[in-house]
Amino acid sequence: MKKSKPDSKRQSKSIQMSNKDIEAVVKRLRATYNSEKTYPLSWRISQLKAMRSMLREHNKEFIYALKDDTGRPLYEAWTGDVMCAEGEIGEALKGIKKWVKPRPLKSNIAFFPSKAFTVLDPLGVALVIAPWNYPLELALNPAVGAIAAGNCVVIKPSEFAPRTSALLSKYVPEYMDTDAIAVVDGGVPETTFLLSQKFDHIFYTGNGRVGRIIYEAAVKNLTSVTLELGGKCPCFVTKNAKLDVTCRRLCWGKFYGMGQTCVAPDYVLVDKSIEDAFLEGICKTIKEFYGDDPQNNEDYGRIVNERHHKRLVGLLKGQDILIGGQYDFDDLYIAPTVVTNVAPDNPLMEDEIFGPILPVIGVSDTDAAISFVNERPKPLGICIFTESRKEEKEILRRTTSGGVDVNTALLHSATPGVPFGGVGASGMGTYHGRESFETFSHRKSVIRQGTWTELISQAALPPYTKWKWYLAKKLTGNP
Repeated sequence: MKKSKPDSKRQSKSIQMSNKDIEAVVKRLRATYNSEKTYPLSWRISQLKAMRSMLREHNKEFIYALKDDTGRPLYEAWTGDVMCAEGEIGEALKGIKKWVKPRPLKSNIAFFPSKAFTVLDPLGVALVIAPWNYPLELALNPAVGAIAAGNCVVIKPSEFAPRTSALLSKYVPEYMDTDAIAVVDGGVPETTFLLSQKFDHIFYTGNGRVGRIIYEAAVKNLTSVTLELGGKCPCFVTKNAKLDVTCRRLCWGKFYGMGQTCVAPDYVLVDKSIEDAFLEGICKTIKEFYGDDPQNNEDYGRIVNERHHKRLVGLLKGQDILIGGQYDFDDLYIAPTVVTNVAPDNPLMEDEIFGPILPVIGVSDTDAAISFVNERPKPLGICIFTESRKEEKEILRRTTSGGVDVNTALLHSATPGVPFGGVGASGMGTYHGRESFETFSHRKSVIRQGTWTELISQAALPPYTKWKWYLAKKLTGNP
């Protein structure tokens, strides 16, 4: 029996919110922030606990909504969104009391007696714009950092995940402080108007084209931004890789969520000496995971909507398909597919695939693989499969990416306490755990000078006598 597909027509609809209503929301949150209501640690902790209660008490509703919106299996809906969001909340609750403490710094003997330290101030009112592929996790995880840091926050869920968005719109006001935390539902018009408002930080997850629009809008108000933009994430499989483990973990990372994950392995660079064995292992693993008929396997998902399905099917035309390639427009299904003999100018190598299609490219050695990656924009993530620490260190040293997974995939992006973010075209800024807290904070430097003596500090005061010159030079080490 075929799975019911996500309703792509319903996915284009959203609750309309007038510009006047949006303006009122932002104004209300600004007034709340100015009242210092969000500053006490007790308020921040209470809101994080309320968010966690919301997820736990409506766990099944969120999971089934995610399945309908994204086409992912129930297990992946839970692990990829609900579990990850709870993990981020737990990390914040565990660490927040340490994060808010001033951080001591070394002062200068010339300013004796003095102490130097930094304090983290909340930025103000933040805007979080979430994508459709992980619509719950990527709406809530940044909001966790904003709330932990003492900010007010507007959450803009994706209009292409309407059921999840509707649940957020329903339950966030029931569980959380509506004076400080709001959900603005809607599509492009609502998002466009939101971007015209004055925010103190904008956090966006999505594609680079929209990321540039977000950045341009933020510049008008000199608003800081965090952009998580994705890109073509390469996977190195060296001659020293343990192939059975590599094939299992790479297949899981690629086909989890149908490849609709920003750090999913986009293409594989495999040493030619093991290419045949690798391809044989990949085909074997796909059949072990999903059987001979993945379309009727409950553990295999669907493409999010008709537009993306049509785009992916178009990429399959004329390709040398080793396994897979089958598709069903009515069911939004595309089989787990491996493509070989992929030239650098192949359409599959132009943009992020964001689907269950895996190009495999044979390379002569690790040096050739590194050169191939470095000729392209810096990716959000890299996977390295090797048992050689020397190879691992060389790839780490000679490539630049947002993050790296060694002998695994996806995990660096899913671990709450590990900083996650892009570089260059794949984004800017990091979050998760303490990094989220600091992303939504301003680090303010403070120098406190004691008043119990002016033995040294008076050397800075006029009149500038010879002994003051002498003392200042001695203290600063100048000749």
